[in-house]
Amino acid sequence: MAAPRFGTDGIRGRAFDELSTDLAFAIGRAAASVLGGSEAVIGADTRESGPALRDAVAAGLIAGGVRPLDLGVAPTPAVAFIAAARGATGVMISASHNPWHDNGIKLFSSGGSKLSDDEQAAIEAALAQDASLQPGSATAPIELAVAIDSIQPELADWVANVVATSRHDLQGLKVVLDTANGAASHVVAPALVDLGVDLTVLFNTPDGRNINEACGSTHPGALGTAVVEHGADLGIALDGDADRLLCVDHGGRVIDGDHLMAIIAGDLRRRDALTDGVVVVTVMSNLGFHKAMEAAGITVNVTPVGDRHILEALSSNEWSFGGEQSGHLIFRDLAVTGDGFLSAVQLLNVLAATGQPLAELADQAMTSFPQVLRNVRVAERVADPTVAIAAEIAAAEATLGDAGRVLIRASGTEPLIRVMVEAATDADAERICDQLCDAVVAHFGA
Repeated sequence: MAAPRFGTDGIRGRAFDELSTDLAFAIGRAAASVLGGSEAVIGADTRESGPALRDAVAAGLIAGGVRPLDLGVAPTPAVAFIAAARGATGVMISASHNPWHDNGIKLFSSGGSKLSDDEQAAIEAALAQDASLQPGSATAPIELAVAIDSIQPELADWVANVVATSRHDLQGLKVVLDTANGAASHVVAPALVDLGVDLTVLFNTPDGRNINEACGSTHPGALGTAVVEHGADLGIALDGDADRLLCVDHGGRVIDGDHLMAIIAGDLRRRDALTDGVVVVTVMSNLGFHKAMEAAGITVNVTPVGDRHILEALSSNEWSFGGEQSGHLIFRDLAVTGDGFLSAVQLLNVLAATGQPLAELADQAMTSFPQVLRNVRVAERVADPTVAIAAEIAAAEATLGDAGRVLIRASGTEPLIRVMVEAATDADAERICDQLCDAVVAHFGA
């Protein structure tokens, strides 16, 4: 079996197939070996495969001499928060926004931060040498060798910590919340009610298989409809592990992560709370975001895709805010990872402070350039496709000038090349994206 590798957010795959209990056990043992420490906290989202994979990881941790502590169903930000508070390793069993039949394992170092490149490489090396991954090993769920302590009170403390960041009275704001039938189903709604929000909750009854099913941050259609029907001020959508946020305005229009970051970065800048006047984003952020930040006097620092790269830039430079177009927003002064709940509270504070509706704030913050993103399947994985099609990329960029952008990158896990084009018009974006996709197929096959 080929040694598993980390993607942009842990190791993921179909539960009990690509992500078997044997692999989960090996990851736990490798994490114990590389990250050390005496304790590890484990949380999971609501997928039915979660308990078996949790038990397998815990057994691997025990085999490596680390005591596992069970948080039960918990959001990813809570796992990171409690790992940092206890000086423990963190383990999150979740495939985030993927469908129920997938699952994943994310690891946090003892400071609650995502793994460094060196730590990831060391764990991958340990997995490559692990005999338990060889064909023929047990495939049944592994029973936990010892009972895992419950530390739910610390999870409650995490929620209280987030709520305590609210600067304004949110009384009267009418909100529809979609928890994606996921990890935050039992914690976010009560906390928002405590803040005075007039709340309607959707997709808050997980059954093990309905996580992210036509709901959550990747499927906001039902949320938009509900916001309009209830006459709400806005809708808030989380993903399965609650580390990302997407919103809809009072008319049901989706407000993506770029717009949310532009709104919040502007608010932080006005309050002199945006360290060095810098916001950190990935290469996926829209060109319109960059132009809006330039106009606002805010410097944009750009990283590769993946929130761990944003965290690394924030931490190493002591900057305060950054995020991804997908809705991972990171407030480094308040949390050690992306946090959908914290992001929602921060956004609601801006609405309360300004008295403006979300639609108006979003329109003022930035104007998106038309964007086309396509995945081109190729014959085999390619490390860097841009070298082979450099001439085609240069021609596209010359055509676009300052009114557009080209981004081409290989998938980290599949034989796919992702082609993104932004342009002044939809037609230009479509046409140039078609040309570049044809170039990818011509050079790499399909």
